Amino acid sequence: QVQLVESGGGLVQPGGSLRLSCAASRIIFSFYTMGWYRQAPGKQRELVADITSVGVGRTNYADSVQGRFTISRDNAKNTVYLQMNSLKPEDTAVYYCNAQHFERRNQNYWGQGTQVTVSS
Repeated sequence: QVQLVESGGGLVQPGGSLRLSCAASRIIFSFYTMGWYRQAPGKQRELVADITSVGVGRTNYADSVQGRFTISRDNAKNTVYLQMNSLKPEDTAVYYCNAQHFERRNQNYWGQGTQVTVSS
C-alpha cells in the first residue's frame, strides 16, 4: 500500500520558517510529480507547489507563495520538501503531500496532512 507521510508542521510566528517533508513508500518515486497542497478552515484545498518527475524537475508555485516557498525533491530518499520562509498568518492550513504518476492519471495518492499554524 502506498504511503505518503508528512512531517515538519507546527506553530511558528509570522516571519518565521518551517520545512515540511513527505516521505513516500511503495512507489517508484521518480515517476511521480510531487505536490504540496493546503486547506484552511472553510476553504477549498489549493495547490501550493509541485515538482515534476523524471528529467529537470520543473517547479510550479501558487502566486501567494512565489518567492517565499521552495519545493525540492530527493529521489534517492523518496522524499519531497517544502521550505517555507517569511510565513504569514494566511499560510495557516493543513498541508498535504500528493503524488501523481506522470502518465497513469489514476495513480494519485495523498498523505494524511500536517498542520501549519502561523500566529503570534
